[in-house]
Amino acid sequence: MKNPITTNNTLLTIVFLFLATFYSCNFLINKEINGKWSEKKIWEWYEEQPWLVGTNFITSSSINQLEFWQEDTFDLELIEKELKLSASIGMNTHRVFLHDLLWTQDSIGFMERIDQYLKVSDKYKIKTMFVFFDDVWHPIPKLGKQPEPIPHIHNSGWVQSPGSEILGDSLRHHELKNYVKGVISHFAADDRIVVWDLYNEPDNVSPIRPRYPDRGPEVKEKHIYSLSLLKKTFKWAREVNPSQPLTVGLWKEENKWSALDSLSAIDKFVISNSDVISFHAYGDINETRKKIEDLKKYNRPLLCTEYIAREFGNTFEGLLPVFKENKIGGYNWGFVAGKTNTNYPWKSWDSTYTGPPEKWHHDIFHKNGKPFSEKEVRFIKEIVGSVNN
Repeated sequence: MKNPITTNNTLLTIVFLFLATFYSCNFLINKEINGKWSEKKIWEWYEEQPWLVGTNFITSSSINQLEFWQEDTFDLELIEKELKLSASIGMNTHRVFLHDLLWTQDSIGFMERIDQYLKVSDKYKIKTMFVFFDDVWHPIPKLGKQPEPIPHIHNSGWVQSPGSEILGDSLRHHELKNYVKGVISHFAADDRIVVWDLYNEPDNVSPIRPRYPDRGPEVKEKHIYSLSLLKKTFKWAREVNPSQPLTVGLWKEENKWSALDSLSAIDKFVISNSDVISFHAYGDINETRKKIEDLKKYNRPLLCTEYIAREFGNTFEGLLPVFKENKIGGYNWGFVAGKTNTNYPWKSWDSTYTGPPEKWHHDIFHKNGKPFSEKEVRFIKEIVGSVNN
């Protein structure tokens, strides 16, 4: 016969452990990891910056992050050509995606290529925001030769970092520690880097689409694993304590970011731990203004790290004046149209295009350096030059 006292003690222990775990998890959602910059420090840093205007940069010859950085396809000559083009219209910063597999493959060579990139960007007075992780698109990245673009389809070859095998196994997250700490430590005092963006669009689940037959399986309950990795990544970065601030972008269009209590666990954690608050905005001017007003309540500098969707009224002519008025840094998606096919709209995933749309979705230039819109480029040069010259 079981001892009732022992049984009751066992049940009480189980209940206690459950409650402790529950409250601990909820506490950590909003807890600031040690090392977050004070409001005073981040505003002093921001006041020293020019109006940050640039692009999410990848060369026209690269379908994804791996093709951009791998030794066989790292094209420094083209990088310089396209960086020079961006500088010619007044851009002074770029957001650039890294990938964990590049560190695993050859950390020394990878770091050397990052430094080569930074030397060229610095030549044209362009500061860089590097991105470590990304939950968007193909969940099974592979090193080596990358696939050719699927014709007329938006961003058909972009890959997640880390892949689903690591992201979906929290016991393997530690494999990414040396990548994060190694890169940040090497460049922790490097003024060619303006911000570290730790994780692009955490918990973005790529839908299954008929035109992506090799997309591969997504992580189930992805939000749980993305938040787990996000917490670890902030901790690793804070342990390095770089001279540059940290951020992760808010991206879910349906969220009202001013009401902290109503946000997802990921968004709460992001707002609680980012030094400078960054966000994505693909809606029209009114939607973007509303986001800005919501985020101003947190009393931190703001950076819009993704925008431009011309067919939705999300344009340079519309948004840059709003960013200028509020001194918000802006990084549009896409620069020279190429293998990513991001001049095609999102609806190209489910539609049949035989050529580029009349109104480009993203991107600014053709490969030959001709602008998609001469008028648009003149506007960018004039508004950026009016502030930073």
